[in-house]
Amino acid sequence: MLTFRPRYFLLTVVLFLVEVAIALFVRDAWVRPYGGDFLVVILIYCFLRTFVARPPLTLAVVTLVFSFAVEFAQLFRIVEVLGLKGNRLAETVIGTGFSLGDLVAYSLGVIVAYALDRRYGDRAG
Repeated sequence: MLTFRPRYFLLTVVLFLVEVAIALFVRDAWVRPYGGDFLVVILIYCFLRTFVARPPLTLAVVTLVFSFAVEFAQLFRIVEVLGLKGNRLAETVIGTGFSLGDLVAYSLGVIVAYALDRRYGDRAG
C-alpha cells in the first residue's frame, strides 16, 4: 500500500543533497567512501518510508538487501555489463568496486536508520 509521509520526504531530499555534495566536493579517504555509503542507505530507507506503508523493520531489511545486492553486483562489474563504463553518473551511483567496508557502512546505516525511526519516527506501518 502506498502512502505519503512528509517528514520522511524532507529527510530524503536533505540526504540526497548531502550525498550530491559529497560526490561533487569531497575527495578524502573516509567521508566519501564510508560516510556516503552510511548515509545512502538512510536515504533509501527514508525514501521507502515516504511512500511505502510497511513496518519499519521490513523496510530496513529491504534497504539492506538492496544495498548488498548492488555491492555484490560490483563484483561482476555490473557497470561494464550494462555498457555504462565511462559514464560518471552510473559509476558514481552504482559503484565500480566491491568492498567489505561498504557492507559494514550499509549495515551500520540501516541499523541507525531503523533505531532512530523506532525512537522518533511515525508509528504507522
